Amino acid sequence: MWVRLGRVTVISRGYAALAGITAAVVAIGSAELVAVVTGPRSAPLVAVGGLVVDHVPEPAKQFGIALFGTYDKIALLVGTALLLGVFAALIGVLAVRWLVAGLAGIGVFAALGVGAAVARAGAGPADALPSLLGGGLGALALWLLIAGPLQPDPWPWSPPATAPPPATAPPPAATSSPTATPPPAMTSSPATAPPPDAATPAAPAGMSVEGRRRFLTGAGWLIGTATVGGLAGRWLAGQRGVSEARAAVVLPAPVGPAPAVPAGADLSVPQLAPYVTPNIGFYRIDTALVVPQVDPDTWRLRIHGRVRNPIELSFAELLARPMVERYVTLACVSNEVGGDLVGNARWLGVPIRELLDEAQPEQGADQVVGRSVDGWTCGTPTAVLRDGRDALLAVGMNGEPLPVEHGFPVRMVVPGLYGYVSACKWVTELELTSFADFDAYWVPRGWSAQGPVKTQSRIDTPRPRNRLTAGQVTVAGVAWAQHRGISRVEVRLDEGQWQEAELAPAVSVDTWVQWSWRWTATVGEHTLQVRATDSAGETQTERRRPVAPDGATGWHTVRVTVR
Repeated sequence: MWVRLGRVTVISRGYAALAGITAAVVAIGSAELVAVVTGPRSAPLVAVGGLVVDHVPEPAKQFGIALFGTYDKIALLVGTALLLGVFAALIGVLAVRWLVAGLAGIGVFAALGVGAAVARAGAGPADALPSLLGGGLGALALWLLIAGPLQPDPWPWSPPATAPPPATAPPPAATSSPTATPPPAMTSSPATAPPPDAATPAAPAGMSVEGRRRFLTGAGWLIGTATVGGLAGRWLAGQRGVSEARAAVVLPAPVGPAPAVPAGADLSVPQLAPYVTPNIGFYRIDTALVVPQVDPDTWRLRIHGRVRNPIELSFAELLARPMVERYVTLACVSNEVGGDLVGNARWLGVPIRELLDEAQPEQGADQVVGRSVDGWTCGTPTAVLRDGRDALLAVGMNGEPLPVEHGFPVRMVVPGLYGYVSACKWVTELELTSFADFDAYWVPRGWSAQGPVKTQSRIDTPRPRNRLTAGQVTVAGVAWAQHRGISRVEVRLDEGQWQEAELAPAVSVDTWVQWSWRWTATVGEHTLQVRATDSAGETQTERRRPVAPDGATGWHTVRVTVR
């Protein structure tokens, strides 16, 4: 039904929702273009997504990681866009009843984007521009479709057509006959009924073909132009990244090369994770919805806080220091039992211990807070960084400069600790403080302040629900207990006796180890379980515990069918 409300046409909910969604697309697309200048983190979709990451309840966050794994950020952005679409549709429906309220809804969206953008670490006044300009153009698009020249118009109403009055015959000629009858009395014709009262509501009317064409064409052009502009903005922002600067980095030769990978360390069994994880396959879990682009020419590292000798280094000065190369396995505390948020790589970097010795921590400074360029923090025990393990400020990964998504130009690598308390990417600060004085990013969110890696093992092959052929089957996987090492791996079939698996050699106690066990499979349904024991004699517990607050526990179990 279409009626007029001043200059606004009250339209069907479907068209109203389309108007609101169009306005949102225009706002986001134009904001992405502006963010080419102000930086991709200032774009409202990314800024609001970052706000969600920082404040979403921890169970919801862990559910997202468990469900989407390393695609959790894409899922978050898509989810944020869908929620925005619903909000925009409601704004459109509201706008046709009360245009000012609809425009105010666009203003709320813009204000949320501004607040989220300027609240991020390192933000400045310019970070508000994408949301402000995008919100303004979105409001203009809403007005164009609801009350402006693109609004649809209804069929003009007019009263029903009236029939012409019937022709009347002339009166008969007068006669002298006494029987002549007088002419009939004149009566008013129903066709000449008075017009309806002006206060009578208009009759229902449909959308005019011309109005519908104008509205849909306008919405289509706005959506198409904004989408192309938004994608172009995102592409241009990527071109302004640091890929060229990374390609120009020449890594120095290490004074302490990594030990050679021993023969047989990689069993090369199908479906078994390789001993050295390729960069492209290395897991990525962090809070950055947009990968920070840090120019190595302007990068600086500050070592400050409770130290006697504060230090500041440029990237060139860091590269000039003696470097070592080590194989280290990293694991995420969010890794479920049997999960794949773990990987082993060859890292090149400067020992953090040497830098801390130069800085001379003060008495009681038992925590080193690593701070990323985007403000994220992790708290690492000072004693761990100085106990002789190969904790590095890494600049290289598997023989090349750090990939941008893994922390280029510099990140922390610490054997034996989960990444949330040690693996600071895009690191710009090391601040000496104490656990009593400062809680790093994840601690107020319910995670343990200190996160030593638990002894873990995993079955890589056969996979769950695999259908196998009776006969010889190789059961294989990986086990890890960084900085302690694995001394034994055992496999159990159908809750029977534990059978010791064969361990492949490993570079050091700081890496995972591959293992294998030969099984003569019989027809039927079977259950395989694995457990590992570290060099300290601690065997994995059977008790299943979730990842929070300090890492999951339990035996990895796989069920298979043998034919």
